[in-house]
Amino acid sequence: MKTARLHSCNVLELAGPYAQLWQFSVGNGEVKLQAERQGSTTEPLPPRLAVKTWRTLWQRKLNLAWLPADQVFLRVAHLPTSEPAEILPMVELQLEKLSPLPVAQIVWSVERVPLRAGAEGALQTVIVVIVARDLVESMLGQLEGQGYLPDRLELPQVHQLLTTTVEEDGVWLYPDPGPERKYCLAAWWAAGMLQYVSLLHLPAADAWSEALVRQLTETAWAGEFEGWFDPPVPVHVVAGPEAGAAWEAALQPWRDGAIKLTAALSRVDLAALSARRAARAESAANLLPVEYTNRYHQQFVDRLWMRGLFAVLGLYSVAVLVYFAALQVVSFQDYQVDNKVAALKANYTEALKLKARMQVLLEQVNLKFAALDCWKAVAELMPPDLTLENMAFQHGKLTLYGTVPADQYNELNDYNDSLGKASVNGVRLFGKVSAPSSQTAQGGERWSFTCDIKRMEAE
Repeated sequence: MKTARLHSCNVLELAGPYAQLWQFSVGNGEVKLQAERQGSTTEPLPPRLAVKTWRTLWQRKLNLAWLPADQVFLRVAHLPTSEPAEILPMVELQLEKLSPLPVAQIVWSVERVPLRAGAEGALQTVIVVIVARDLVESMLGQLEGQGYLPDRLELPQVHQLLTTTVEEDGVWLYPDPGPERKYCLAAWWAAGMLQYVSLLHLPAADAWSEALVRQLTETAWAGEFEGWFDPPVPVHVVAGPEAGAAWEAALQPWRDGAIKLTAALSRVDLAALSARRAARAESAANLLPVEYTNRYHQQFVDRLWMRGLFAVLGLYSVAVLVYFAALQVVSFQDYQVDNKVAALKANYTEALKLKARMQVLLEQVNLKFAALDCWKAVAELMPPDLTLENMAFQHGKLTLYGTVPADQYNELNDYNDSLGKASVNGVRLFGKVSAPSSQTAQGGERWSFTCDIKRMEAE
């Protein structure tokens, strides 16, 4: 899986009771200060600055933390030129000799020193950074209490040492920028290579200058004994103008001649340097134990899963609430419809009754008019030789009874056919006319037939 591009970098420094946090944006290997916060070490850091969220999956965030310089040991090792992957195993073979503490009680890492111009072909130089494991674990516990899970533990002075332009052999001093002058990083360059580096611990009293000169003298003697120090050598002090003057005065008893001053980086510039080297993958020294790296990564994954689960549960709960709210609305609407139906039911039933009654009345009226039309048709179409004796109108049928002379029976058939074709306003009056039936009687034939009245639908 392709690693997401680094988007931001946090740098945290614990200085006594204070915690200083810088946040930088990262783009194309360059960093830009976005936020700066100073607070107490007992206060949790703002989650928006320190905590990694879902956005970190595509906008990677890197958390750096600085180790206190007065608790770290630095050693220089010269190794045969090799691949970067072979440096750690070679240093590990010398670790018991290099470490001031038992190997089982330390956390260590290495930083490769770039070769100086004109030193090609020489041994490669690495700085071994060593710190007590209990100190690292104690600091990590404090950082976890503030809600800050670092990805790297670093010593910022190493970054400044490696990025300083060294053009000549000599002693390079990097004083503590604080007013207490707790330490001084001393780097000894000879034969174009870094030969020795150490953190000089200085007392807080006015005797710090004597302690500085004494420790430098001891290191110089050791260098002469080992063969890499050949006095006199130039002395460079990396500090601000005011601090540089104090250090120049303190070093005069040890060094005859002028002391060269180089401007030191401010704390924010040093933080930017740490972030820049981390963004460019230029720094290899990471003192965060592997087990903490794995644990923090697992906590990050678990936190994402839990937040995702809570988000899904939240969405599900919202969906359920929306569903029940919609159900209540539909139920209320259904209740209103039922009430309207109940209110209209009596009127609807009454309307049906009125409609049925109206249909009966209309049918009666239609039957009356139909009876008149039938009577009219019977009278108008009756031949003179036929005698109508009786006419019955019942259940939509008209039955005619009469007599006809025997020799005029054909007129009866014609009369029957004429009634079958009788119409009113272009509409047939009878739907069906049965054939006449006859019975011989005195004086002629007694006949009868039935006509089914064609009813009109009541509108």
